[in-house]
Amino acid sequence: MKLGVLALQGDFREHRISLEKLGADVSEVRLPDQLDGLTGLIIPGGESTAIGKLMVAYGLLDAIRGFGQTKAVWGTCAGAILLARDVGNHQPLLDLMDITIQRNAFGRQIDSFEIDLPVPFLSPSQPDYHLTFIRGPIITHVYGGARPLLSLPDGRIIAAQQGKLLATSFHPELTDDLRFHRYFMEMSSSEFEN
Repeated sequence: MKLGVLALQGDFREHRISLEKLGADVSEVRLPDQLDGLTGLIIPGGESTAIGKLMVAYGLLDAIRGFGQTKAVWGTCAGAILLARDVGNHQPLLDLMDITIQRNAFGRQIDSFEIDLPVPFLSPSQPDYHLTFIRGPIITHVYGGARPLLSLPDGRIIAAQQGKLLATSFHPELTDDLRFHRYFMEMSSSEFEN
């Protein structure tokens, strides 16, 4: 299994390190031909408008859109925004997931926060997962083939999945807990059934 991390802007290095800790063969993706041979791709947090413009400039928008039709793609924070069909403003989007996202839903950088929540779909008997939100988006609407995976106690959706596509509002790469990265590796395998 060979996985990629989009390495145009944002915290791609942290995702690469998390996957390597799990034994994955990981490459940084900056050009369309670097998607060849990958079974999954992570689009990291960062600034979604900047990442989108860079994807257009490097010919990656259509390439990743095609890749995501059959392969696993996980977007964290800005990456989740890029996976959505609607974010309420005009910017380059992959338009892959049946979700609507509100950008910067928790406010400015100073409003970043952390919370511990159970993640039963990952490991029902394990301790709560420590979630880090940095100017994070909220998934405001899930429809079509997508389904919500995780919500805050107030009901706001922070993770959704559609087949081999995964969107999370938070940053699992900023913790030592590798359960989300392990789940993505499972999603990237040919045996994965949703």
